[in-house]
Amino acid sequence: MNMAHIGWGHLKDSEGYGKLGDSINDYRAVTKEELSTLESSTINLKHAAHGMIFAKKSNLLWNLYDQKGLVMMQVRFDGLLGFPGGLVDDGEKAVDGINREMHEEIGLDLHKYSFTENHHIACYYQEMKKMILHFYLMEVSPEDFATLEQKTLSAEEYGIETCGIVRVPLFTMGDGVRGFPAFLANQFAGNARAELIHGLLEAKLFSESEMGTALKAYKDYAESIKSKTHL
Repeated sequence: MNMAHIGWGHLKDSEGYGKLGDSINDYRAVTKEELSTLESSTINLKHAAHGMIFAKKSNLLWNLYDQKGLVMMQVRFDGLLGFPGGLVDDGEKAVDGINREMHEEIGLDLHKYSFTENHHIACYYQEMKKMILHFYLMEVSPEDFATLEQKTLSAEEYGIETCGIVRVPLFTMGDGVRGFPAFLANQFAGNARAELIHGLLEAKLFSESEMGTALKAYKDYAESIKSKTHL
């Protein structure tokens, strides 16, 4: 049964955030100085905060492919891939917002792990939505990463805002596409694809050269899929 006729109801105010079809070009990286200017000049500026939790663990899969590490993403309520996090409440700091969202969405134990300003690595501005996206990066041990995965099943928002976590495949198979390049061809919420790429480089899980090769393979693959759908 098609439920679209129901509309957005009380969710209408957040309908436009992270929607399907957002382009990477819709988001502009901004410095702290630019952010300060925007905050002092823009009316009703909204903030959102998301975080990438990762672990460094070299693992040879099938004695062939080097899995560079562990990165956590999630399947969201809207069917898109994204990072744990969400909108920052009015009067709330971005760092407090991400900790609250992480606790709600993946059950993060804030006594053991909590995001600080030192984990903040990027800001993006979406002009049409008057939205600032804050992106954080946190490294944990491989053992704690596995524990966090298990705890997501008992998180407050599991099955509501989040439909499960996903490990990003950080390897490329023999055809040069399956693995990480093919993963990039999925549908991502808002700026999440660009955040993933930035986070992997910042965490040094990918070199610039490796990322360049993966991005070319992804783009070539995406173009081939696009051309087939137009036949």
